[in-house]
Order: sequence, then C-alpha cells, then structure tokens
Amino acid sequence: MNALNKYFRYRQNLIEQYIKGDMTKSEYLMENLNAVLSLKSEPFKKIDSVEKGLFNYQYFNALAKEIKMRATNSFEGEKADYYYEKKDNATLKVIELLDYKGVLAYPIYVRSKVLKGKLFEIVLENYNMILHSTNEIILKRLKDMEVFSDEIRKSVIDGYINQRY
Repeated sequence: MNALNKYFRYRQNLIEQYIKGDMTKSEYLMENLNAVLSLKSEPFKKIDSVEKGLFNYQYFNALAKEIKMRATNSFEGEKADYYYEKKDNATLKVIELLDYKGVLAYPIYVRSKVLKGKLFEIVLENYNMILHSTNEIILKRLKDMEVFSDEIRKSVIDGYINQRY
C-alpha cells in the first residue's frame, strides 16, 4: 500500500498545482496518467481494498481522458468508452467495499450538452476523494442505498469539471 499512498499524495500535489494555476487541465491529466502508469503498468486484477479500487478508477479514467484528448475517429472514442466502463466497475466496487457509508452522491451542473442531466458526483467523505459517473447501474444502487440526493448541485471541483481539455 505504500506505493499507492505515494501515488495519491503525488496526485494531490498535482491537484494543488492545477488549482493554483501552475498547470493546465491538459497538463494535469497527462501528469496524472504518467504517475498512474509509472506506479503500475496495469490495473489491479483483484480489488480487495478501497485504495486499490480508487487506483483502478484513476488508472482507467486517466487512460480514457488521454484517448479522448487525442481521438480523431469513432474507434478511438469507443476505446475511451471501454475505459470509462472499467472505471465505473472500479467505482461500483469501491462504494460496495465502503458499504455505502460515508458516500454522498448527487447530480451536478455541467456546461457540456452531452453530460447535462447525466453526470453525477460521488463524494467519498472519509477518503477526500470525488468520483464522477454517468452509469445508470451505479445511479440505481446509490438511490437504492439512499445516498443519492436528486438536488442538482455545483460540483465540489466545478472549475475542473467545466473546463475543457
């Protein structure tokens, strides 16, 4: 777990640099991708801890965003969707490992017409971590476990979410 903790500390440092304006969103995304890949060349096969699940979330999210940034055709877009699906699998595993405790979720305001009314935020209160998804299965589980509020809110990281890369 030491390597995972080191990655998450480094990621937090990147976030702070982004917030201060020391790096653009694209630079942040590329640095995070490099950090993910330098820690582990492939995701964890077995997610038996929240930390491993959060790493897999970051791993697949970073790959999907990198592909989306450079996508020039629909095949590459499909590959990004594949990674987003894997990210959602990690999200589901994390919230199940947490037994939905310390989890708060709600829809968020977005400028993107594609994501409007679809994107929701999942706050992991005890992990200082914010996840995002559009996955209907995750949404249903969050509602079933009564941790989803239907009130649309501003994202905790609104400036990041609503900035293009």
